[in-house]
Amino acid sequence: MVKVLLTGGSGFIAAHIVDILIQHGFDTVFTVRSADKGKRILDNHPDTPKEKLSYVIVKDVAQDGAFDEAVKSDPPFDYVLHTASPFHFNVQDPVKDFLDPAIKGTTGILKAIKAHAPTVKRVVVTSSFAAIVNPKQHPKVYSEKEWNPVTWQEALDHSNVYRASKTFAEKAAWEFVEKEKPNFDIATINPPLVFGPIVHYLNSLEAINTSNQRFRNLIQGQMKEQLPPTGIFIYVDVRDVALAHVRAIEVPEAGGQRFFVTAGYFTNKEIVDIARKTHPELESKLPAKDSPSDLPSDIYKIDNSRSKDVLGIKYRPFEETVSDTISSLQEVGA
Repeated sequence: MVKVLLTGGSGFIAAHIVDILIQHGFDTVFTVRSADKGKRILDNHPDTPKEKLSYVIVKDVAQDGAFDEAVKSDPPFDYVLHTASPFHFNVQDPVKDFLDPAIKGTTGILKAIKAHAPTVKRVVVTSSFAAIVNPKQHPKVYSEKEWNPVTWQEALDHSNVYRASKTFAEKAAWEFVEKEKPNFDIATINPPLVFGPIVHYLNSLEAINTSNQRFRNLIQGQMKEQLPPTGIFIYVDVRDVALAHVRAIEVPEAGGQRFFVTAGYFTNKEIVDIARKTHPELESKLPAKDSPSDLPSDIYKIDNSRSKDVLGIKYRPFEETVSDTISSLQEVGA
């Protein structure tokens, strides 16, 4: 059987990847920071035998040698999906707290695979639209060709550090493959805002992913008086992102490619309009019907054709994403 290592198994995207890997018949080992999280994931897949789904503990992905033991396996791994990303609430020092961990977390697993897992054929790395976007000067069309031009100096500004960390980490991955010539190739998945149903057994309302917080705020009535600015106008459903990761190991020609995975444009007003239609019980919490849309008339274009043509992704309609996200949040008490 084909065996996959999935890092960061309790993350928002990774939890959905676990489901798809099982559906597609892969033997899956996922990394978590604690046995408690590992057991919780296994408990919620009671019909999956332990030889098909198991976990290993990696306490800190940014530590030197963090993955050295995790990548060793009998039978050995064929593929690695690297979604784990160091996460810090308290950024005192942008380099020490954010940039170094992001870059080292990515290069660390590639080094470990090269040294200890020679059977691995491909590594799929979760990157981000943050590594593509140019917030100072949007191009006419965003595609995989674009790179965020952020400099190391600019990265030291707290407002830039997240986007910079994603950019430098992805660049470090491509440079590693170019210089080290390992047995594996890589592919990267670059999503913008990731919406979609939360995995109820891993998430509370306080611990949902950043992108989904706007849905929680909406259904709790926090947007009733005034609809906040949309901010970033492109999104993708978490289930489509998860499928893209799995397709990137299933499709031979995905190797050596970046994939800009986005379903298209949205606004906060559109979320409200769909919520009104699919969840009428929320009416008293929602802003007024005549709240204006803030989608700019000259918004940049997007080219997601590679994800469709190579990976075969058919993006879900926004109404399905919004409705399912709201329902999943209601299940955990929103």
